[in-house]
Amino acid sequence: MINIGKVSAVTKVPAKTIRYYEQIGLTSPPKRTQNGYRCYDHSDINELNLIKGARDAGFSIEQCKELMGLFRDKERHSSEVKRLTIEKITQIKRKISALDDIVQSLETLSDKCRGDDEPECAILDGLLKK
Repeated sequence: MINIGKVSAVTKVPAKTIRYYEQIGLTSPPKRTQNGYRCYDHSDINELNLIKGARDAGFSIEQCKELMGLFRDKERHSSEVKRLTIEKITQIKRKISALDDIVQSLETLSDKCRGDDEPECAILDGLLKK
């Protein structure tokens, strides 16, 4: 059993975030010492590492709750985890496409701008039309 500071160092999850995850029910409540301090074990660390990995991969808190439910369910089907992952991939690809569109639009506006000392600016004019 280790304290929250050591868990934070091991998992690279800030102690404040660990407490938040506990508060919203994302992680299992840790055991407490007689004086009320949180005590974590290997399973708590695994949960935090899973959440950190999922968050780093772009999963939302709600999606992490789903993943945690599946992680804890020893009767789960990997197809459920794969379904969530494919949904996340689709969301990310949509975002990438939207960002690509934005980049293309800004590049077009930038190419039209003379970038000189005159006040006329094709970029500002183009943004006005959006």
